[in-house]
Amino acid sequence: MIKENFIRLYENVLRENWPLPAFTNYEEGKTYSVADVAQWAAKVHLILERSGVKRGDKVTLIGKDCAEWCMIWMGVVTYGAIVVPILPDFPKADILHLIDHSDTVLVFAGKGHHKHFEGESLSRVKGVFDIQTLDPLRGLIKEDHTPDIDADLLFRQRYPDGFTQADIQFPEIGNDEVVLINYTSGTSGFSKGVMITANNLAANMTYALTEEMQSRGDNLLCFLPNAHAYSCAFNFLLPLLSGAHVFILGQKPTPTVLLRALKEVRPRLIISVPLVLEKIYKSVLAPKLKDTKVKLALNTPIVRRSVYKKFRKALIDAFGGNVGEVIIGGAALNSEVADFLNRIKFPVTVGYGMTECAPLVSYAQYKNYVPGSCGKEIKMIEQLRVADAQEIEGKMVGEIQVKGENVCKGYYKNQAATDELFTDDGWMRTGDLGYIEKDHSVYLRGRSKAMLLGPNGQNIYPEEVEAKIAMLPYINEALMVQREGKRNVAIVTIDYAALEKAGIKGEEKIEKMLEENRRQLNEHLASYAQISKFEILEGDFEKTPKQSIKRFLYN
Repeated sequence: MIKENFIRLYENVLRENWPLPAFTNYEEGKTYSVADVAQWAAKVHLILERSGVKRGDKVTLIGKDCAEWCMIWMGVVTYGAIVVPILPDFPKADILHLIDHSDTVLVFAGKGHHKHFEGESLSRVKGVFDIQTLDPLRGLIKEDHTPDIDADLLFRQRYPDGFTQADIQFPEIGNDEVVLINYTSGTSGFSKGVMITANNLAANMTYALTEEMQSRGDNLLCFLPNAHAYSCAFNFLLPLLSGAHVFILGQKPTPTVLLRALKEVRPRLIISVPLVLEKIYKSVLAPKLKDTKVKLALNTPIVRRSVYKKFRKALIDAFGGNVGEVIIGGAALNSEVADFLNRIKFPVTVGYGMTECAPLVSYAQYKNYVPGSCGKEIKMIEQLRVADAQEIEGKMVGEIQVKGENVCKGYYKNQAATDELFTDDGWMRTGDLGYIEKDHSVYLRGRSKAMLLGPNGQNIYPEEVEAKIAMLPYINEALMVQREGKRNVAIVTIDYAALEKAGIKGEEKIEKMLEENRRQLNEHLASYAQISKFEILEGDFEKTPKQSIKRFLYN
């Protein structure tokens, strides 16, 4: 058990950092101080108390990311209830299913989600409240029991002389208690609610503090969903604990919107997924690298270093000019992009995590990062092992398994899935295949369930092939599958705007482009992994909340 109590960590920091800015809603420019966070949490406590919410009850939080969302999260957890954040992009049916499955008794909903509850029967729910205002939303659901609560009035009555640091007094909540249920899927039949304890979160936070990922006074731009474990930990919980100031983007992070916000916020640390860097590389940097003059310069040792410096400065300037480290998580970074960033000495590092570890499994600061890895085993809070390993290309590859302070309790109301998650001797199965070097660097090869077998039993890791395909001209995304006779086929989505710009029109020309791409690709693949055909998917792939393709739909 981690010695630092999770709730006490925040009780102390809210007092110590009272005047500092904590969260800003970037779109509207509204800033909340740490004092405001403490007061919002106190108002949430009063709402829960008046609504009859008991310790250990579940409270759902559904709405787009904003400062108020973060403050309500903190209020629910420091009251002693269990917060159930639901990703705002889930369909209505999935949201209602998760509210029911989690045994939620109270809901905080954003304006865009109020309509989801109109006329619905939510038998356990005692009330629905607005995220931005804390106002009760009476009359939305059938058999509505939402109390007529004025949080501001209750607050003034409870604290007639004003709310001060001395009023921040949270109940005793042990680190062994579940404080968060994070769902990995919304769909009925696939829902797995990860039961995360205060200890799991404390392990991640205390480790991150030793790494000094964020510092007092830093600015941070949050553009990933906070209902997901990765962003919740490092775009919300850690900056609040560190005294950093979080600007919450609150809108879709298109390259134009994102680059403008980064220049204004000027963050020192950027928490991202690979797609952001890969899009910038493919649309901005890759075309420049094809320029004849640039190619000539890169082939000339005397000037190569100077060219790399210019690329590095241009990229750092694009990210606000103040960036010291970019942490990539959620998926592997494309090897071509990673190699280029490494050559220009851009401060990027890749971590590995999963909701079940709240979320960190491996990480290394940029200065200690080994290119191609996904960080190092975090000895401070966990142990890793490679199970059922077999030698592949000189490496002992098997399933990465975890035991430690970061490992969740299992899945809510799903004993079968919980039993499957853990080995007989108590290690957590990640489902990821990889190997660990002597320096504790972790290398992933792919998901065990995604691995394909070649015609003679060779292991094929489709994610590695898909990453190469996605970097080909005019291809957006790809999924590798096997057809009859072990034929490897790539399902791809096409960048039609780029095709039109290049003057490539008509089915025959598109087929010719795809065939040329396939030929180039296969030159860099082992014979058993080569692609026999590209199949075009019209529209987009259906994806999970963290934007991974739902592979099972296309096999």
